[in-house]
Amino acid sequence: MLLSLEIRNIVLIEALTLDFQPGLNVLTGETGAGKSILLDALGFALGRQGGRDLVGAAGDQATVTAVFAVEPDHPAAGIMADLGLDAGEGELVLRRIAAKDGPARGFVNDQRTSAEALRQIGGTLVEVHGQHDDRGLLNPRGHRALLDALGGHERKLAETRANWEAAQAAAKRLTEAEDTLTRAAGDADFLRHSVAELEKLAPEPGEDDALDAERRLIKAAARIRDEIGQAAQALSPEAAEGMLGDALSRLGHAADKADGLLDAPVEAIDRALVALGEAQRGVEDALDRLSFDPGRLDEVEERLFAIRGLARKHNVAPDDLPKLAEDFADRMQEIDLGDARIADLKTEAGAAREAYSKAAGALTKAREAAVAKLDKRVTKELAPLKMENAAFETRIAPGREGPEGVDDVAFTASINPGTPAGPIDRIASGGELSRFLLALKVCLAARAPGLTMIFDEIDRGIGGATADAVGRRLAGLAGTAQVLVVTHSPQVAARGAHHWRIAKTSDGRLTRTDVDALDPDLRVDEIARMLAGETVTPEARSAARALMEGAA
Repeated sequence: MLLSLEIRNIVLIEALTLDFQPGLNVLTGETGAGKSILLDALGFALGRQGGRDLVGAAGDQATVTAVFAVEPDHPAAGIMADLGLDAGEGELVLRRIAAKDGPARGFVNDQRTSAEALRQIGGTLVEVHGQHDDRGLLNPRGHRALLDALGGHERKLAETRANWEAAQAAAKRLTEAEDTLTRAAGDADFLRHSVAELEKLAPEPGEDDALDAERRLIKAAARIRDEIGQAAQALSPEAAEGMLGDALSRLGHAADKADGLLDAPVEAIDRALVALGEAQRGVEDALDRLSFDPGRLDEVEERLFAIRGLARKHNVAPDDLPKLAEDFADRMQEIDLGDARIADLKTEAGAAREAYSKAAGALTKAREAAVAKLDKRVTKELAPLKMENAAFETRIAPGREGPEGVDDVAFTASINPGTPAGPIDRIASGGELSRFLLALKVCLAARAPGLTMIFDEIDRGIGGATADAVGRRLAGLAGTAQVLVVTHSPQVAARGAHHWRIAKTSDGRLTRTDVDALDPDLRVDEIARMLAGETVTPEARSAARALMEGAA
């Protein structure tokens, strides 16, 4: 239920707070007084289009705050949970700010959110209906939703949607697999040849670098081995070591008689002999390592060039050849197992399709069962609305498959006895459409607990006893739902439990819209104005009191 609407600097409204009540809330005023501004402001808070064009002259931004009372199990709570928003307890506050120089900002319980989130949440809180309501009777696409709402088909709709999504996903997997197999089959000969070529060569990660290093070493060895060999001969025991050994032997014999003068040279020669031995062993080791088979260079180069040639052929790095071989093998396996996989996916898609057809068929049967119930109830509601000769009929026909089943639903009507039924949006006049819509809403009210229904001049084009009948049904509807009515009909206004008057005033410089809650005496004056026009006579006041007393 809508508890309050606070508006700041919206078009002609500087500051306004309206506290709404349960039951039938009536808003009246002369044409052009600004009733549409109130609805636009509420719609803005509910995430509908609007923004900088709503900002009035009192500042650079405008704010609308709508406060609702909600039960813990209200549908809005589930939507907020899905959106990651805290639903709070008892009250739900939707606030939206428009700025002249920037985008609009939305909040739910002071949590920043998007316009789309506001629309989703607002759709569970408020329904706005008018004579030209494109969500109701004038939009045939909405007829199916109205029938489902009356029939309570939420569970069957959820099952049908889930099975539709599963069938679509299974069909997509099958199509993708068939496309992949078709492309792979076209490359089969190339893949088989490439896999055989890669398996025969069997390149390993890092092998290119290793072969390249070995190739460079072999080529370098051929150039430096002779020089190392000559160095080895110069370091041989017969050469350098022999000369140092001879010198050490001679100095050794003389050292005893030299009073220590030769001790240091002898120690140095000893160290030199040790170092010389290490040098000899290192040179000999290098000679051993630089020994190679003359045919090894040919082997290394042949394999290195083969690996690099295959890498160029497939436009990959040499180290990527092993992974490429695995990928080609996997694609070959897909081809080899493709037929079996396609068969499995066809079975899966068929089962998903069958499940969808079964769910959609159950939904169709539920709709067919709800048709008689809806037609009977709407036709019954038409009599009190002074349309006792009208007939309402819902027709179901096979339609395009989709997430909400396979049915096209259309509301038809015949207004006068003996006239054929036709599409309701073509057969009925504006006033008749209003009454058809009201009859539907009366039938559906029990299915939408906690919903605030707003009727915007739904009584336009009717008057007298018919307007009184509409007022009665609106009052009856307000017994199960909060109803707000923007009306020009005194018969409807007289039925209101709560009454606001909307008026536009100007001081010559500034024009503003004000909304005043009316006490019983002011209600008499307002309804009298609606009856008599600009000049309110005692007779008009008397007639207004009679209307109010008759509505009590």
